[in-house]
This record gives sequence, C-alpha cells and structure tokens, in this order.
Amino acid sequence: MEKKMERQLSLPLKNAFQMSLRNFKVRFGREIIVTMSILLGVAFFMSIMTTNAFTYALIDKGPENIRTLLIEHISELKSRQTWLIILSLLVCTVGIINSMLMAVTERSREIGTMKCLGALDRFVMELFLIEALIHGISGSVVGSCVGFLIMTVVYIIQYKKIILSIFPFLTILKYLGFSIILGTGLAILGTLYPAIVSAKMEPAEAIRREV
Repeated sequence: MEKKMERQLSLPLKNAFQMSLRNFKVRFGREIIVTMSILLGVAFFMSIMTTNAFTYALIDKGPENIRTLLIEHISELKSRQTWLIILSLLVCTVGIINSMLMAVTERSREIGTMKCLGALDRFVMELFLIEALIHGISGSVVGSCVGFLIMTVVYIIQYKKIILSIFPFLTILKYLGFSIILGTGLAILGTLYPAIVSAKMEPAEAIRREV
C-alpha cells in the first residue's frame, strides 16, 4: 500500500521539468540573476582559456620575436591566471547558492502547498536541480561564446593575420566543451544545499513562513 501511494505522489520527471520551466518564466527577474552569475563566471574562465590557447599557438608556430617575448612571461602569466580563475569561480558558486537560498525563502509557501498535496521530498529537489540545469546550460553556452569572441577579437587586433594563420581550432573546441560542463556542474553544485533545505521543509512550517 505504501509503495502504491509513493508511486502516485511521485510525479514524473517530465512534470518536474515543465514546472521548472514555468517557474523560470514566472520569476524571470530573479532567475536571470543566477544565469548571469554563471554566464559571467564562465565567460571569464573561457577568456583565460582562449588566451592560453592563442599564447601557446603563438609560441609553437608564431614569429621568432613574438615567441621569445611570450616565453619570457609565460610562467608569471600562468600563476596569475590560476588565482583569477579560482576566485572568479568561487564568487560564481557563492552567488548561485545565495540566489537559490533566496528562491527557497520566496517559494516556501508554494513548496509547503505542494508537500501538503503529496509531493515527495525527491520531487521538490528535482524541481530545483532541473532549474539549476537550465541555468547552467544556458549561462555556460552564452558565457563560453562571449569569452571566446572577446579574446579572439583582442588577439586579432593585436596580432592581425598571424592569429588567423595559427588558429587553434581543436584546443578552442575542447575549452568550449569543458567550460559548458564546468558551468553546468557549478550550477548544480551550488543548488544542492538550497535543494536539500527546500526538500526537508515541514509543510505546515513552510506555509506559515513570511516572505
């Protein structure tokens, strides 16, 4: 009997995805903040990776004078970039956690109502994690393209036709894929704690909570 009720109260993943899309549209102003956090973090990361790709391509195939200049500064550049990447991704993750915790507070009555109607903890978590997936994929794709395009324009202006002749297509594609996976992973990771908090809410307490 208990297993039968659980099957009845656990809505299909398709329903969770549809509800997540609806919440995204209804709360577009709040949701866009989360997406922008991911977008900016991934754009910065991709700009650093694109810089590295062009730098190593110039060292391997560029003119001798440019190669010599870049080799002299490559170690200093790498150490600085590492710290910048860590800090930017950390700020991005904290921003996601903060925004999603605020979303839990704003939607406490909605969550309480769903749980009173029989929604399982798993279904509530699925809602938040699917929203994180939407944020992660959309923000990461746009952010990766923005970071790549900005640094490509900068290098073309600086080195002109040299960049086009040594363009590292495969390296750039690899970094684009990695940036999208990284941004999506950070979105899901940053949403885990808020999702657990929302799933563990007692229905009566959630409905009474002041927003």
